[in-house]
Amino acid sequence: MSATKKRNLPSIWLNTAHFINDVYTGMLNPIMPFIAVKLGITMGIATVVLSLSHIFASLIQPIFGFFADNITKRAFIFWGILMSSVFISFAPGAISLEHLIIFVIAGSLGSSIFHPQALGFSVRFATEDATKNMGYFIGLGTLGFSLGPIVSAGVTQFLGLENMPYLCIVGVLWAFLMFKFIPKMSGRQIKKEHKDFKNTFLIILKNRRLNLLISISILKTLVTTSCTILLPFLWKGYGRTPFYIGLALFGFTFAGGIGSLVSRKLEEKIGTPKVFYISLMATFPLMIIFALSYKTCSALSIVIFILMGLTTMMAMPITMVLAQGVIPEYKSIIGGFINGFSWGIVALFMTMIGFIAQAKGIIPVLLVVTFVPVMFAPIVISRLFKTK
Repeated sequence: MSATKKRNLPSIWLNTAHFINDVYTGMLNPIMPFIAVKLGITMGIATVVLSLSHIFASLIQPIFGFFADNITKRAFIFWGILMSSVFISFAPGAISLEHLIIFVIAGSLGSSIFHPQALGFSVRFATEDATKNMGYFIGLGTLGFSLGPIVSAGVTQFLGLENMPYLCIVGVLWAFLMFKFIPKMSGRQIKKEHKDFKNTFLIILKNRRLNLLISISILKTLVTTSCTILLPFLWKGYGRTPFYIGLALFGFTFAGGIGSLVSRKLEEKIGTPKVFYISLMATFPLMIIFALSYKTCSALSIVIFILMGLTTMMAMPITMVLAQGVIPEYKSIIGGFINGFSWGIVALFMTMIGFIAQAKGIIPVLLVVTFVPVMFAPIVISRLFKTK
């Protein structure tokens, strides 16, 4: 093995750990309609539970990112993947709404703990193009997130919700592998002069370019979160099986992972602004086609749904690398803002969107949601590339 490949091994292990962790974070959406039936809760309440999942998995990532940027231990990576795998696996077997909420929050906190430090370490250990490695990191995480629905839907349909806890075994084993394959960073490798919590966050939140990049991430996340939370309820209402729903979400997120992996090459060919425009504005016309076809041509609607995943997620690695390049010394915190905070903000809105969809219909709500990026994308993107 060459010296370069050997130095890059920690980055490869981190990318793979991201895949494993996100398998668990992707497991709840397709089976939540069936958990809701089991516990006797409405779609609105179930949407709130899933929103809590995104809030605790995402909104507080920047806080963990602050501490991750100031420590050399791998504790966040270890405990993060351990909590995600155990508590999310046990959530579907909950015997009450209260137990479900506790399991969902604890498992989501694990994901929130894992991501910022893994993002920061992945960049530090990378020996190749930072954007290329970030594409691998985000792409594998997205692929893991896409596999989660198939895993949980398959177990639900063929073995039952009560057997879901056995799925934690892989995550527990992988957590312990991290101590062997992820080296501890030395004090010389990480600068520690930025320890003031308040000033650190003020520096980031006052940066106009970062705010624009966070806005782009929020617009994309609004579409992906709304689709993956609400459409399983639509499909269940039409008698679709858990495995059908799991396959549909797999296709959506898998296509998003492919989009992340090819984003660098696409950026080189057409330029960064055009990638952002495609990612943010293509989903609305695709949603119109989905709305016209899901009743009469199920196969076409699924293909359109998958294309939505491809286009919406393709700009994610570019967004992350641009953001981390603005203030390089805050890689983990900024990673928490782009990968977490934006998801958490959207999750806060989802607590209302779920009840609106229950009252007004899922398709009308999704048409409005996918039109929002069309309205704001030109303003945000034009300002981004005028801001240095």
